[in-house]
Amino acid sequence: MNYSMITYIIGWILSVEAALMVPSVIVSMIYGEKSGWALAVTILICLVIGLPLLKKQPTNKVLYAREGGVIVALSWIMMSFMGALPFYFSREIPSLVDALFETVSGFTTTGASILSNPEGMSKGLMFWRCFTHWIGGMGVLVFLLCLLPMTGGGSHMNLMKAESPGPSVGKLVPKVQSTAKLLYGLYFMLSLMMLGLLLLGGMPLFDSLCTTFGTAGTGGFGIKNDSFASYAPHLQVIVTIFMILFGVNFNVYFLIYMKKTNDAFKCEEARWYFGIIGLSVLIITGFIWTNGCYTTLSDSFRHAFFQVGSIITTTGFATTDFNLWPSIPKTILVLLMFCGACAGSTGGGMKVSRIMILLRTMFRELSWNRRPNQIKRVYFEGRPLDNELVRSVTVFLTTYAFIFAGSVFLISIDNFDMTTNFTAVAATINNIGPGLELVGPTQNFSIYSNFSKIILIFDMLAGRLELYPMLILFSRDTWRKF
Repeated sequence: MNYSMITYIIGWILSVEAALMVPSVIVSMIYGEKSGWALAVTILICLVIGLPLLKKQPTNKVLYAREGGVIVALSWIMMSFMGALPFYFSREIPSLVDALFETVSGFTTTGASILSNPEGMSKGLMFWRCFTHWIGGMGVLVFLLCLLPMTGGGSHMNLMKAESPGPSVGKLVPKVQSTAKLLYGLYFMLSLMMLGLLLLGGMPLFDSLCTTFGTAGTGGFGIKNDSFASYAPHLQVIVTIFMILFGVNFNVYFLIYMKKTNDAFKCEEARWYFGIIGLSVLIITGFIWTNGCYTTLSDSFRHAFFQVGSIITTTGFATTDFNLWPSIPKTILVLLMFCGACAGSTGGGMKVSRIMILLRTMFRELSWNRRPNQIKRVYFEGRPLDNELVRSVTVFLTTYAFIFAGSVFLISIDNFDMTTNFTAVAATINNIGPGLELVGPTQNFSIYSNFSKIILIFDMLAGRLELYPMLILFSRDTWRKF
């Protein structure tokens, strides 16, 4: 285990986090708020711990997959703990566990909250709360890879694989560092486009910034008590479109950027993604309109479009209390929670690509049982997949199922109903935000005990980091010297 490299990168993480808190301090100063001191103190703590770790550069800069997983998991835990301190110091969230829950929810782009009155939070801390979505959307270690030639190419890739969402990560361009810069460039440009459209649509600057952070990172922290319901319909449409765009694999945008538009439109995962959205919107619109949930067909379509976009991309904004919808639309939304967005996007969930591979693997096995002598490969994006990738997807699903079942069992100690517990775990491990019943879009997660909140915190981190980096921390072999 390369401990010197682990501490060195954590030092960079804390130093970068300190710099990223500065805009929130400026917001506090602009609004003349006293809560800015809590951010300033946290910045000082991050620098006091982080800068000494950077004084001595490691001689051995090689990182294998094991170190990559450990660094990513420890970095996100440390980053979340430090990010929670301003809420705790200011007493705007007086419980440290609650502050950690809120911050982990922010960085993992989950959007689950313990706040019953988010409008009562100071502007500086609200800005920091929403900004954590934008930071966590693309990943802070990917950001570091843009700046630092820390390791060799293979080591860079081990870090990127451990942090990036999806069944596989590849280089868009020959160098991993150039890939990271390109990803963040696309991320920034899409965010800037959305911010401009919201401002043109008449949304105030502060609201536009916070909404852009939450949409780009597919996080969904609402700055109003009703999430997004009180905003004008045209603003809801803008947010819906960009939620869906940020759920697309960024490889598609790279192909468009390289003027390979035909190749971009041939992306099989993206076609499935848009197809699932379109079908879900049509079915839900029909059900909620015919059941009289809304007076007009256009309102029914708008709310269905927004909620489908919000749930499949794991953003978690809400324009309505979908907990009051008929059973079929709610069931579709729960299924979309597990589906999630595309691999290589800022969205969570299992990812459309994994669903596709699992379905095709199932059909291959059914075909093999009928004709045992035939040789049939699983294809994805027009290419045959090797058995190792198919196996990894199957193992991921198995691991996911065990963690999910264990989490539902553990939080049942609080004695809430099954729908609440099931969707609470689904909403956190898939980085969605709202669930159903007591954790629905008009409710929050403050009802749970500290023990259950810690379980859900683990689920949020595990879901964002694709399970294994968090699990590897608890393996004895991880810390054993070979």
